[in-house]
Amino acid sequence: MSWTGEAPALGTLEDAARQRLEALRPTQAPRGAVLFRPGEAVKGYVIVLAGSVAVNLVGPGGRDILLYRVQPGQACIQSTLGLMSGEDYSGEAITEADSRVVLIPRALFLDLVDTSPAFRTLVFAAFAERMQSMMHLLERIAFQKVESRLAAYLLERAGPDGTLNATQADIATAIGTAREVISRRLDALERRGAIRRSRGQVHLNNPELLRRLAEDASL
Repeated sequence: MSWTGEAPALGTLEDAARQRLEALRPTQAPRGAVLFRPGEAVKGYVIVLAGSVAVNLVGPGGRDILLYRVQPGQACIQSTLGLMSGEDYSGEAITEADSRVVLIPRALFLDLVDTSPAFRTLVFAAFAERMQSMMHLLERIAFQKVESRLAAYLLERAGPDGTLNATQADIATAIGTAREVISRRLDALERRGAIRRSRGQVHLNNPELLRRLAEDASL
């Protein structure tokens, strides 16, 4: 099966557009590989076929915030923005697991946007969906308490056994705050019996308390 069959969003493509894309070859990217950094020129449109890619915004002091994750079948809004505007990347993309990706070169991407209505539709639909998720991120950071964001993150990311494998730095990046803030908030949650910590792990002792904290979204 060609790689386009692995991306459900490409199922509506015209035959001519699909044939042009099938000439491209997916590449493997090991966990921890940097796909792009701030200031680099955008070379093409990235589609993830397998694995997961985290896209972070990196501040001048080195602190970073998770903007979004690109899962299989999804595209990267940073690439779309750069291809449309001609600007360099402003974020950093790192694979969170061994990944398989396809890069649609700039010239081919722009030509398909012009000549393939189906390709143009899926690009802008993906762009709109990602922009909506970015608005939700801004809303959470601006209007939700850190405790609420932290509790929601722990509930969302914990496994079936109630354990989350993540460092304080990982959590801080994911919810948009500093590692020192996360350290203090986790200390407070542990004292309340909501969680138990070990090196690189957080175990949820009281999910109901965390749900109540997550629902208290006001500043």
